[in-house]
Amino acid sequence: MKYYSSEKIDKIGAQYNMIISGRSDGKTYDIQKKIITKYATTGEQGALVRRWTEDFTGKRGQQMFSALVENGEIEKATGGRWNNIKYYASKWYFCNFDAESHKITETDETPFCFGFALTSYEHDKSTSYNGVTTILFDEFMTKFNYLADEFIMFCNVVSTIVRQRTNVKIYMLGNTVTKFCPYFKEMGLVHIDKMKPGTIDVYQYGDSGLKVAVEYPDITRGGLFKKKSDIYFAFDNPKLQMIKTGAFELDIFPHCPRKYKPDEIQFIFFVIFSGKILQCEIVSNGNDCFVFVHPKTTEIQKPEQDLIYTPDKNMNQLNVRKNFMFPTDTIDSQIRDLYNAGRFCYNDNETGDIFKNFILSVK
Repeated sequence: MKYYSSEKIDKIGAQYNMIISGRSDGKTYDIQKKIITKYATTGEQGALVRRWTEDFTGKRGQQMFSALVENGEIEKATGGRWNNIKYYASKWYFCNFDAESHKITETDETPFCFGFALTSYEHDKSTSYNGVTTILFDEFMTKFNYLADEFIMFCNVVSTIVRQRTNVKIYMLGNTVTKFCPYFKEMGLVHIDKMKPGTIDVYQYGDSGLKVAVEYPDITRGGLFKKKSDIYFAFDNPKLQMIKTGAFELDIFPHCPRKYKPDEIQFIFFVIFSGKILQCEIVSNGNDCFVFVHPKTTEIQKPEQDLIYTPDKNMNQLNVRKNFMFPTDTIDSQIRDLYNAGRFCYNDNETGDIFKNFILSVK
């Protein structure tokens, strides 16, 4: 069984290296191994970035590199000089651990890696990290709420580490839990949802010299990452494809309950999110009422008149609003009530996923 290797994406020479795939394919292990090997051979240090301070507390912090310890990677990298890792105050050190006494007998003086939480980045600004040349931001994608201005927080952490240097390489690792991550828009990664497994897209930004490489590994290629444990997830459930094949995870959303005639459409509004336009039709025949949401492949015909919801609200247009969850008039309230009553249905699961992430973004 083979696991992920960053060999291909490293050849591109990008400052930012984004790797998106399913769980348990070895991408975190690969970059962590790169950090300990670099430190053991050159003295260059690493930085591990996570969203929450709680990710680094106590046992969680100690276990960050536990897989490498269990597989003897510390001994291999250091030529037997060290055999374990000690975690203390958001820093990781090589150490020697005596199995008989269950005690650490010796600890390296210098940490090989530092921990940074986005929620507490302000506390790290005054410290120098000139030895850090590898930044690992693990699990940067989430199905749940992101922090307000999270991308700016992340850039502040990078700035704290990089300072005036240009020898730092950044790895951003994410599981395929959603196609709608704010980092994609903030970094101008406009083709994520069109990527095919086994490809690497490279983004460049004018003559700035900045380069971002995005890899979507083909974890099903020739059974590359096929795991025996997949037997536990053989259910006919599309939500499990991310675990089994690395495909982007989609929830199951209600589809249109019945065919309807054009004269049953009582009102139309639009949602613009992550470069997608959704047309939302309030349908009623007097007996039941629901909202059918489907992609709109053409431009909105009356953008100055039609009701449009988008996180990128234009304050100069009264017909453009941020969301309907905090209503400002009767139509907002009616749409909100239909949504809360579960009366929204979708053209397909991907459309439902777009709409769900729109709601999450504006809440």
